[in-house]
Amino acid sequence: MNQDVVRVTDLTRRYKDVKALDSVSLTFGKDRIYGLLGRNGAGKTTLMSILTAQAFPSGGTVEVFGENPYENETVLRRLCFIRESQKYPESFTPAHAFKAAALFFESWDREFAARLAEDFQLPLKRQIKKLSRGQLSAVGIIIGLASRAELTFFDEPYLGLDAVARHLFYDHLVKDYAEHPRTIVLSSHLIDEVANLLEHVVVIDRGRIIMDDEAEAIRGSAVTVSGPADAVAGFVKGHEVLFEERLLNTASVSISARLDAAQRREAAELGLTLEQVSLQQLVVHASLARTGGGSAPSRAVLNDLESEFTEVSK
Repeated sequence: MNQDVVRVTDLTRRYKDVKALDSVSLTFGKDRIYGLLGRNGAGKTTLMSILTAQAFPSGGTVEVFGENPYENETVLRRLCFIRESQKYPESFTPAHAFKAAALFFESWDREFAARLAEDFQLPLKRQIKKLSRGQLSAVGIIIGLASRAELTFFDEPYLGLDAVARHLFYDHLVKDYAEHPRTIVLSSHLIDEVANLLEHVVVIDRGRIIMDDEAEAIRGSAVTVSGPADAVAGFVKGHEVLFEERLLNTASVSISARLDAAQRREAAELGLTLEQVSLQQLVVHASLARTGGGSAPSRAVLNDLESEFTEVSK
């Protein structure tokens, strides 16, 4: 039996002379949490809009639950898309939005929605147009979680939320997913915050897929070696260098490698420090590699790009 909830082949989306998506092919399986990662403007929202039939492709094929999603009520009732800039009628209150969601989503959990509203301290009777940006984000998050849709997309759902509220969202997502598995696609550029939630990682950059792998396979695939410059240089020789930083007689070099016990003992004997490279830094490296630069980027270049994956919109 085919377990692919989403199957995309050679998907292209053009806006005049710009390719927002360029020959994208991927699959999303059943009952898994996916991270759709990349810089702002990389093509994440465009991809999700096409998968949820809110935008049309310029080329390629799209299947959701084995069917074309366009004007397909059977498919559309099985999915939920919470956009970064979710729109509601201005006269609506959160209570109205939840009542409307209950009519559309067959698995809507009213009690769960009420608990979430209390946890997020959401004023249920206040008009949508009078909500703060964080409160508006909470409305979307509650609908996305309480819908229990078989396929749920969260597009940068945390905008306007403080760190405590964001982690509240992550905690509820993980706990409810464990009890009610479904396919969840979490789009984010706050990679370090969501890294431990993800089972599979898809990275998109300038409309192309540059990473598509199991999260476990990515974790631990690179290590940073720090210590005396000469010792570091000898230890990393022969490995692909991702990032490097040198200061006087010390160096810190990140390499693509899975070190075995013997190599780790050797590093310790040389007085070197080993640290696993984060998923965020690996995504940064993959994005930088597309620019065609020859040498490993400096810390300054790395920091400039990494800031795009850490800044929260106010």
